Amino acid sequence: MGFLYKSLIILLGSVLVSIGINFFLVPFHLLDGGGIGIGLIIHYLLDVKVGLAIMCISLPIFLVAWVYYRTYFYNGIHGLLFSSVVIDFLYPLHIAGEKFIANEMLGAVCGGIFVGMGVGLMLKFDTSIGGTDLLAQMIAKFLRINPGLSILSFDFLVVIAGSIVVDSVSLLHSCLTVISVGVTTTLILRKR
Repeated sequence: MGFLYKSLIILLGSVLVSIGINFFLVPFHLLDGGGIGIGLIIHYLLDVKVGLAIMCISLPIFLVAWVYYRTYFYNGIHGLLFSSVVIDFLYPLHIAGEKFIANEMLGAVCGGIFVGMGVGLMLKFDTSIGGTDLLAQMIAKFLRINPGLSILSFDFLVVIAGSIVVDSVSLLHSCLTVISVGVTTTLILRKR
């Protein structure tokens, strides 16, 4: 696969993830799981940019990938850099989301679908946005299981922890986000 084609896939996936996060999740203080969820928790608590937080928490996982799964490192580093920049660049979408999205449930489901489409698209082409998605991708390869199911497990752990740490986070609606991400990612990966 050519570098340009893969770059376009990563850009499209990053834009989908960014829309899901900024337009649907941030206006309602919702969480996804995994690296995105941890980035959102850091954003809600410390007002750090979500993309920057995702990049920082992904670095140790990328070091593991460098040692054990170098292909994932090379494929994932582009996804991490693209998506972190695009997420922070499209952050102003949260203002539009506050005006146009009617309720938390709609934000949770639609945000999950957009994030799941972006993550699934990138995973389908052997890249990721890093974070626990990269870790789940490595574990899925090692255990020969669907990466979407691995991601789902990590996601629930992060959402549960995040709902304890951040008072404004709705556990129910954030779990809907995780389910939407997991189902969407799994459906996209099934079409290989």
